[in-house]
Amino acid sequence: MQKIFYLKTCGTCTKIMNKFDLSYWELRELKSTPVTKDDLAQMYAHTKSYESLFSRRSTQIKTRNIDVKALTEKNFRDLILDHYSFLKRPVFLTNNEIFIGNEKKNIVELEQFFKTK
Repeated sequence: MQKIFYLKTCGTCTKIMNKFDLSYWELRELKSTPVTKDDLAQMYAHTKSYESLFSRRSTQIKTRNIDVKALTEKNFRDLILDHYSFLKRPVFLTNNEIFIGNEKKNIVELEQFFKTK
């Protein structure tokens, strides 16, 4: 299994994805194909934390007046399933590894992953 969860309207997602040969990856555009409970369970199996998958930059936080500091793991999970913008992006998911978001450290690890494949 090799999946990428991304937004086609996100310049950062496309910039990161364009660095790699993704011909054997399943591309999941989050607006047209939202993350499912099974998808999220697969991500959680790697992270053991819904909070690590949660985007604190989502515009929905302000719109919904959410106090992020008061959220529980169940709240993070439910919000991610409720709206695509709550999932930190992009997410590269394999059977053995997960790469979440666009932080420099994550991109370096992702580049190393593709070099060894």
